[in-house]
Amino acid sequence: MPLSHRFPSLRTGRPRALVVALAAALPLALATLGARAQSLQELYQTAHGYDASYLSARASLDAAQYRYDQARGLRLPQVGLAVTGGRQLSNTPDAPSTQQANSNNYGASVNGSQTLFNRANDATIAQSAKAVDAYRADLEAAEQDLILRVSQAYFDVLAAQDNLATARASLAAISEQVASAKRNFEVGTATITDTREAQARYDLARFTQIQAENDLTTKRIQLDQTVGRSGVVPKQLAVPIALPPLAPANIDDWVARADAEHPLIRKARTALEIARLDTDKAKAGRLPVVTLNASYGRGRTDVAGQLTSSNPLVPGSSPFSYGTPTTSSQIGVTLNVPLFSGFQIQNRIKETLVLEDKSQSDLENARRSVTQLTRQLYYQVGSAGAQVAALEAAESSSKLALEATQLGFKVGVRVNIDVLNAQAQLFNTQAQLAKARYDLIMAGLRLRQASGQLAPQDVASVDALLIR
Repeated sequence: MPLSHRFPSLRTGRPRALVVALAAALPLALATLGARAQSLQELYQTAHGYDASYLSARASLDAAQYRYDQARGLRLPQVGLAVTGGRQLSNTPDAPSTQQANSNNYGASVNGSQTLFNRANDATIAQSAKAVDAYRADLEAAEQDLILRVSQAYFDVLAAQDNLATARASLAAISEQVASAKRNFEVGTATITDTREAQARYDLARFTQIQAENDLTTKRIQLDQTVGRSGVVPKQLAVPIALPPLAPANIDDWVARADAEHPLIRKARTALEIARLDTDKAKAGRLPVVTLNASYGRGRTDVAGQLTSSNPLVPGSSPFSYGTPTTSSQIGVTLNVPLFSGFQIQNRIKETLVLEDKSQSDLENARRSVTQLTRQLYYQVGSAGAQVAALEAAESSSKLALEATQLGFKVGVRVNIDVLNAQAQLFNTQAQLAKARYDLIMAGLRLRQASGQLAPQDVASVDALLIR
């Protein structure tokens, strides 16, 4: 936006003041134009693949999904293959003869089992599914937090740029007033007090500009760190902004949607459901477990040896060898009924019931916190809109006041300090107005986050408010 539009006090017929102001703001303008400006949507997409908090939440959700797939395996058949092999040497002395033999045994079997009834496994599977929902809520919360952090860093840079532009324009205008006060003092139409007052304002304006430059550098570093880029240049906000009215307009509707959609409440509600399933699992310790077992195996035994006679009247030996194949199969049902476990089951049930009460309290606390925050932010959005409207009116009044003061200074009914005060009031009002506009946008985003409605589509809506 041209400085003459942002600072109408520069259009007062003072060519030197205009030249000085433009020269002061030129370095910032050149720095902004030196690189292609990035939209909020573009930087959000970049941060989506860079932000460690968001990536951690997404990895946790993926891991929870794999844990759920593992838990589902409790309902599926368990099949294993067993292979055996061995060698045996035997020497059997006997009264009429002595037998020596080597036997080789080898075989393979397939064993399988299928759970027919196990309530504890059913509860474990249901808990794993609920855990996926909980981590999905964490991911949505991380995404909403990322939207807010990127947007806040984005508008912080824009606000710092506005402050620096205001500080430079103010310094240029005060510089002209210093020169004017010195000229008037030299010709005897003003006192040394005017010159010293103008010089004091000029020195303070220099300090303010240095502060603004440092703040802009800090805010740019923070934005770069947030999105994982360097030298980011955000697009300017198109003013005046025209935000759509709040929808729904009733605060109770916002609270109702927050109770249904906020990730914190959904996670707490899921935690309560998991706690109830934990109680079901503990109670399942009293129930029997029924398992179907089956196996099938095949093998072979090869024996080789010799039989030696110990009778001296019938000397000699006779070798022998033979092989025997084996086949085995089995199928059956196993019923395991718990009878007594040292009161572990009873105490475990008591523990889970207490944890249910804790989860219920956590859910109620989450609801109260979200409801309170939603109501606060709803009224904060309305207040922020009123502040913008009031500051816009104040800016218009400050422009008129400055023009009237400058005219009075020319005709001699106003002194130099009056012009300086009017300029300071206008610049301060314009800086507050710029910040109020950014605060209004951020208040709307925070309200949507508090009600659980903040989504990537809202980034595109805010992006539409920027200069194309």
